[in-house]
Amino acid sequence: MKVRKAVIPAAGLGTRMLPATKTVPKEMLPLVDKPVIQYIIEEAVASGIEDILVVTNRAKSAMDDYFDYYPELEDRLLSSGKEDLAGVVRGVADMANIFYVRQKATQGLGHAIGRARRFVGDEPFAVLLGDDIMMSEKPVLRQLIEVSEKYKSSVVGVQQVSDEAITSYSSVRMTNVEGRVYEVSDVNEKPTQEEKFSNFAILGRYVLSPRIFDILDHTAPGHNGEIQLTDGLAELARTGRMMAVDFEGRRYDTGNLKGFLEATIDFALKDPQTGPWLGGFIKDKAKLL
Repeated sequence: MKVRKAVIPAAGLGTRMLPATKTVPKEMLPLVDKPVIQYIIEEAVASGIEDILVVTNRAKSAMDDYFDYYPELEDRLLSSGKEDLAGVVRGVADMANIFYVRQKATQGLGHAIGRARRFVGDEPFAVLLGDDIMMSEKPVLRQLIEVSEKYKSSVVGVQQVSDEAITSYSSVRMTNVEGRVYEVSDVNEKPTQEEKFSNFAILGRYVLSPRIFDILDHTAPGHNGEIQLTDGLAELARTGRMMAVDFEGRRYDTGNLKGFLEATIDFALKDPQTGPWLGGFIKDKAKLL
């Protein structure tokens, strides 16, 4: 079945980016000239997704406002002869069919995904974490969808990380099937070095069977007392088929300051409007170090 729906969990409190995120959702922080979440939605749309559900909380209405029409601003831009900018503003609202649901209590990623059950229905769906930005030639989600459709299975996006980093992610036990495609037999959350299955970590992109909802319904709270998506994925892998894609591209964790700055610099360097200037600026600064 074609993957046409996506869920973006964006209900986190953004504590790693305080104080900026006290009043501004971390997903709305500007990365060059667009908010972080727009890059994620653009990846979903470029991967063939038609309908997107954003899981938010009571403090994140700015996202809803951003992807809505703003007639007063558009009229002002048009009357000032700024048709291109008016088109950009309208284009943001027309990118996709975007819906919203609130996670009324902070109970973990698994709980947030569970809020999407009515939206998803009985079909496979994508999940794109609201912190994770990808830079790649082919959209990372598209890479996963192609594998999901080929193997008729759930799929997670993985890459190798350091021994130190794997303790902050979900470690995957898997065997190679072909090329960059693997079959997953187990997953665990934030393992110690002794508990890890491998240094392959799940990094923010998934295509999941709707069976995950029944699994999450009876998943007990795990790490930090929250309902962990990883625990649901482990059962999904043990009771069905799950693949992993060692995806091509670079992932940025914009939910922390270092990752956010790395993404800002790399995306600004790639942008034709800012790249040449920023490259020269960085070289001049480097001479002073």
